[in-house]
Amino acid sequence: MAAETNNATAQAQAPLLQALQAQAQRSDAAFYTPGHKRGQGSPAALARLLGTAALRSDLPELPELDDLFAPSGPIAEAQALAAAAFGADRSWFLVNGSSCGIAAAMLAACDPGDKIVLPRNSHQSAISGAITSGAMPVFVEPACEPSSGLAAGVAPAAIDAALAHHPDARAVLVVRPTYQGFCNDLAAIADRVHRDGIPLLVDEAHGAHLAFHPELPQSALAAGADLVVQSSHKTLGALTQAAMLHCQGARIDTERIASALQLLQSSSPNYALLASLDAARQQMALEGNARMAQTLALAKRARDRIPHQAGLPVLGLTPSHRSGGASALDPTRLTVDVSPAGLSGFAADGLLRDWLGVTAECPLPHHLTFALSLGNAASDTDCLIRSLAILSEQFGCARASAAFALGERPPSDLSRSPREAFFAPSQSLPLERAAGEVSAESVCPYPPGIPVLVPGEAIAPATVAYLQQLRRLGVRITGCRDPHLRALRVVRAP
Repeated sequence: MAAETNNATAQAQAPLLQALQAQAQRSDAAFYTPGHKRGQGSPAALARLLGTAALRSDLPELPELDDLFAPSGPIAEAQALAAAAFGADRSWFLVNGSSCGIAAAMLAACDPGDKIVLPRNSHQSAISGAITSGAMPVFVEPACEPSSGLAAGVAPAAIDAALAHHPDARAVLVVRPTYQGFCNDLAAIADRVHRDGIPLLVDEAHGAHLAFHPELPQSALAAGADLVVQSSHKTLGALTQAAMLHCQGARIDTERIASALQLLQSSSPNYALLASLDAARQQMALEGNARMAQTLALAKRARDRIPHQAGLPVLGLTPSHRSGGASALDPTRLTVDVSPAGLSGFAADGLLRDWLGVTAECPLPHHLTFALSLGNAASDTDCLIRSLAILSEQFGCARASAAFALGERPPSDLSRSPREAFFAPSQSLPLERAAGEVSAESVCPYPPGIPVLVPGEAIAPATVAYLQQLRRLGVRITGCRDPHLRALRVVRAP
């Protein structure tokens, strides 16, 4: 199939998109779901917002549109084209986002009780995967760059040490690139992991674009990963929530992957999401190199001008980043240090959004991360450069305040598996009294979605103090029952 799909003529096709277009144009009397019947019964306000074409495309699993869980028609063809375009042996379309793909990858690679090595700065979906699969995480702390405090990635030596201490580990999961674009030496990690005969899973949610230009860091599949999860909507042209899972090699049973996906994905997938994956693949296969060249040029222009016009440093790859495990930086991620203006990342984010018409991808205590993609134009980066200059000149303070200082997340120890803690009897305690207890829930600042606490971790006094800092800063918290962090759910003592 790869030989038939990996050529320009084949990649110019979009079989699922074309099938959906054909069905949307039909005028059948609809006696099937959804209830709005091709938009005829849609609320008027929704119809005005989305338009007739979008509503007519909201169709169920009609025979002509194929079946996501037993594909034999346009979905099968579209997935084969995606595998060829991204360099995989097999690819699956996801409508529940990369979060679903991470959990499915862990279900496919691990049995209950199996150990999986993963960085402690993994996305909350990895913790959900551990709860679902019953796998026991072996956490590796990523190295943090001293001046910025940002995690640079996990070095191959750290993975080697974890596997040496846990030779019974059944899989390794790596996050690459990080939210700020740091990429570790994945080829070296793959070589080390494969020496033990176990699979390497990669959360490449923010790296679906990497395969399409030589100036970008090497893609996970090219580096030798076995399973790769990509959020196609994050950096490509797919609709929000649309993602892909790619597999290569024989270390993972592909039928088990398919079974895991059927367990986790909706049985009523949205065909607009699926078709957007097909269209995004077609676009990148035909135009990806040119599109990414334009994006890289915009990113370079902004990276060069922001320090001069706004007086704010833009994060680059430093020797300390390299010593911490990062071997490359995705240049399409711009992380700007706003502390020289005397502002926190959270305050700067609010000012940019409310007063200057610029919205960042991720605010942090001292930084703002901006994600550039094929959808950005020169006018966008000009606006960003100009707005940061205004922010620094008109809203900045004379001196940086220590009020928004936030240290590194304190290390925590797992006292039981996330699954065991999640299902254990629990109780709510005031945050100030939670030290010494075992967390029964995740506490996750969002974005970027990296938990401070996961179920099963012992709550240290330093962790309580860190959570109190987050509360004072007004950071948005997800995963726990009390998003205001007045209380935590802890495992009830027997």
